[in-house]
Amino acid sequence: MAATLWDDTDCRAILSRLERLTPDAAPRWGRMNASRMVVHVTDALRMATGELRCTASRGPLMLPIVKQVVMFYLPWPRGIPTSPELLSRRPDQWTNEMAGLRAAIEEFVSKSRIDTWPSHPRFGHLSGLEWGRFMYRHLNHHLTQFGV
Repeated sequence: MAATLWDDTDCRAILSRLERLTPDAAPRWGRMNASRMVVHVTDALRMATGELRCTASRGPLMLPIVKQVVMFYLPWPRGIPTSPELLSRRPDQWTNEMAGLRAAIEEFVSKSRIDTWPSHPRFGHLSGLEWGRFMYRHLNHHLTQFGV
């Protein structure tokens, strides 16, 4: 089965990789520094739980077959544009941001059994299964970006 934050082993692996991330880690690609990336993925988790709203943009990613292929099979390209709301918050102190990210992951995982999820701004409606997969891939993408 594909890796997902709903799987305890997969989630622990992500948390373990987070522990190796440092504020001075250099990105392998992109313009974000480590602090901005932590804020970005935290806010993406907040979006997934409905705490943060992002403006939707219609496009081919909302088509069911395209969504499934991107969600489960294709490698993620680098430098994909994101919702402005996921880049707008300025980082606080590193320890505060890391604690906030761990809390956001815990909050997201605690909702694994809910039936109704917010829409994703690019993919539209996602099931709980799809959200778990998406958030795993999103965190994995950015941790790989910073070499952890």
